Amino acid sequence: MLVLIGSLRKASINRQLAELAVESAPEGVTLQLFDRLGELPFYDEDIDNDDVAEPVRALREAAAAADAALVVTPEYNGSIPGVLKNAIDWLSRPYGSGALQGKPFAVIGTALGQYGGVWAHDETRKSLAIAGPRAVEDLKLSIPSATLDGKHPREHAEVAGQVREVVGKLVAEVG
Repeated sequence: MLVLIGSLRKASINRQLAELAVESAPEGVTLQLFDRLGELPFYDEDIDNDDVAEPVRALREAAAAADAALVVTPEYNGSIPGVLKNAIDWLSRPYGSGALQGKPFAVIGTALGQYGGVWAHDETRKSLAIAGPRAVEDLKLSIPSATLDGKHPREHAEVAGQVREVVGKLVAEVG
């Protein structure tokens, strides 16, 4: 399963959630964290050709090899982080046959405020579903960051259980 993080910050709580997801994988399941979104050039159809940048090739290869995708993202100014939207744009091409075409995906994350990034999560689901993969609509987890009290998400039994449940249900969607 491919894991994408919408935050580039090394100390990001969403990165910690992604790490927790990787640790929560059921036996025999591997979650691959693609940690190079910051290296992707802005999507431009003029450079999307046989000589596309190496980070784009790596992203597309990781997506093609995955059975599903888990996106872990914060909310920036009420919407999806630009680095994540750019990755979705690269994954949406070639149109109609992108590397995640038809594969299940879920979106989770945390953000400031009482709703935990729900707007960004909804926008990410919408954008990624249009790009070709299949949204698993009942897999949602938006955690207000204040819930974590400055601790790693793995230190919160309820959050750890929720992440484990999302990963398990997403794995069950692979078929």
